[in-house]
Amino acid sequence: MHASLIQMAVNPDESVNSRRERAASLVAAQRGADLVLLPELWPVGAFDYTAFAEEAEPLQGPTHRIMAKAAAEAGVWLHAGSFVERAEDGTLYNTSLVFSPEGERAAAYRKIHRFGFDKGEAVLMGAGEELVTVALPETILGLATCYDLRFPEQFRGLVDAGAETLVVSAGWPERRRSHWTLLAQARAVENQAYVLAVGSAGTHAGVEQAGHSIVVDPWGEVLAEAGAAEEVLTVEFDPARATTTREQFPALKDRRLGLAQRRLA
Repeated sequence: MHASLIQMAVNPDESVNSRRERAASLVAAQRGADLVLLPELWPVGAFDYTAFAEEAEPLQGPTHRIMAKAAAEAGVWLHAGSFVERAEDGTLYNTSLVFSPEGERAAAYRKIHRFGFDKGEAVLMGAGEELVTVALPETILGLATCYDLRFPEQFRGLVDAGAETLVVSAGWPERRRSHWTLLAQARAVENQAYVLAVGSAGTHAGVEQAGHSIVVDPWGEVLAEAGAAEEVLTVEFDPARATTTREQFPALKDRRLGLAQRRLA
């Protein structure tokens, strides 16, 4: 498979509408790829909390329409990153979208783990409740967003649901970039799966972004890594290697679940 990770920058002087059109152009330029990925909350910036409510849109709002059209015009599977969704009950969600090469929505994933502890996304947005996988002709994607990367149980759940390629859309801060790389490799090794993790570039509301989008194979080897600035990271990978890795080194079969817990005095 040929994958293109679009490490897009969020410029505060660029309008959301202009950025949507630019994102569509970047996707269109990847014609010939099998899978294209965009980062987390690229319409507004992952740390621009003040813009969340103002720029929130329904599931099938302008971001959905423009990205569906972009996927169809480029003829690619498109993980369109995430945007601020306003649900019918008014709740905001950090929602990712996946479109088929025909421009049909194949999946929507609401971020499960919200970052911010007692502020920001954690208090402004609702939490997703469902693990989401998407069956492509070549592989099964497992979807995750940014802070999710710190929670291995989510990725185990995705693997149990059949995922062979784990896709992470992020707006990861530069000050914790070492964690980004470490965790991406750890999720790949422990799940014997590919990890395609796309971050954003630039600065979001004063928070410098890490960039450094990364593709890791099922043995934990880094196949490709971007720099800090806006760029498109391209990589060729063999999805079948996840299966052969699991057959050659069947560690997942040795999991022991449901062990009794004992607390010592």
